Amino acid sequence: MLIFRLLLIAVPFIAWFIWREVARRTGRPMGATPWVWLVAAAGLLFGLSLMASALFHDDNREDTYVPAEVTSGGRVTPGHFEKKAPSK
Repeated sequence: MLIFRLLLIAVPFIAWFIWREVARRTGRPMGATPWVWLVAAAGLLFGLSLMASALFHDDNREDTYVPAEVTSGGRVTPGHFEKKAPSK
């Protein structure tokens, strides 16, 4: 998830610098780099990814958390969520 979000932040900057290079090669005059707009676009994409995560990821509020345990053989069983039994 972290790499995906870092890539989303980088997208506006990558797009701008590619477009700037293409414009320079075709002889178009270029102004200053719009840092504020690039940072705002990156922030918007990052915020949208956080909202999408909240909307589309599984909800485990109704499940029971079983913490990690160390067994007698020294193995560690990882913590996990178990579904609650349906109420009658």
